[in-house]
Amino acid sequence: MPLSAQRAEARYAAIVVDAESGTVLDETNADTRNYPASLTKMMTLYLLFEALRDGRVTEDQELAVSARAAGMPNSKLGLQEGETITAKDAILAIITKSANDVAVVIAESLADSEIKFAQLMTAKAKQLGMTRTTFRNASGLYNRRQLSTARDMATLARALMRDFPNRYPDFSTPVFERDGRVYRNHNTLLRSYDGADGLKTGYIRASGYNLVASAKRDGNRVIAVLFGGKSAKRRDQQVARLLDRGFKKMTSPIYLAAGGAPKQNVPPPDEKPLQLAAAAAQESDDVAAEVRQFDDPRIWGIQVGAYYSYGPAKKAAETAAGQLPDLLSDAGVAITNVKGQNGKIYRARLLGMSEDHARTACRKLKALKTDCLVVQDRTGPELAQNIGS
Repeated sequence: MPLSAQRAEARYAAIVVDAESGTVLDETNADTRNYPASLTKMMTLYLLFEALRDGRVTEDQELAVSARAAGMPNSKLGLQEGETITAKDAILAIITKSANDVAVVIAESLADSEIKFAQLMTAKAKQLGMTRTTFRNASGLYNRRQLSTARDMATLARALMRDFPNRYPDFSTPVFERDGRVYRNHNTLLRSYDGADGLKTGYIRASGYNLVASAKRDGNRVIAVLFGGKSAKRRDQQVARLLDRGFKKMTSPIYLAAGGAPKQNVPPPDEKPLQLAAAAAQESDDVAAEVRQFDDPRIWGIQVGAYYSYGPAKKAAETAAGQLPDLLSDAGVAITNVKGQNGKIYRARLLGMSEDHARTACRKLKALKTDCLVVQDRTGPELAQNIGS
């Protein structure tokens, strides 16, 4: 049976991911195909953000309201046929009010019809790796063939953050005012959950209460997606618990040892992950040329960060070593890598120590405000470069 004909099951589904690496922290029925409802509008906005970035639309451009757009059911602004709305206001109306009439205005402004726009949405979904998603409209109103999954919506949330970092703050807009009316953001987690700053709610009877939410704490960012909530209140409570679980998992020693990292060492936010991933692909070929074996057979060391490219990881390790030149002069810089969903993740490590040596070094680095983790790494000798060389 083709994906577009498969029956959706309006049941609980959820996923929690590390926004930086895409690592899955928790999941339940994450690949079950359900109705996305107004989570659909995240893709509507993605395509509008693309048009703004590419210069096909400007923020102040007036978008025309057709009879079809004006006739859309609630939730909506109540736009009238022949009226216009700026692209900037359209974005805020989607984010706060989840306006169905505005979703159609965007679709008809970027394509000849909403049907053709939905085809563009589906094509973009496939391009982003949303393999189990099909769109049939721009609003998320019921269509038996408009289906997605919790995993795919997490992928879309990460894509919005990655590809449009200058637009992502729009998702934390608390209120939108137009023509004397004030619309409050439907995402109540923005007001009730510490660190929450996006993304989108959704509801139709067939889907239950859906939510894609992201929050940032202490440099760590988590994305949680939930389908099939029984009420808005219960949905929000469940997503808050999912976010809590994600943050707890991200700071656990097991996760850090597996390739996670204290986010103080992640590249600054103005560096786009796509550019970092491209740089990592280029730099990975240079690793062998820059490293040499060291003879110390000891397998203990410390990890001081993880990055999407080799250069920043190497710099972080060398910087940490420079903070304790006497203690770490005989250690080796080892840039190991693991495969993540967004490409290779390069781990910045200092290896070739005894366990006591490593623990002492890490304790002293923490006293200097440098986060670290004591690790065992038997692959280090093949990738290490002696600091003193």
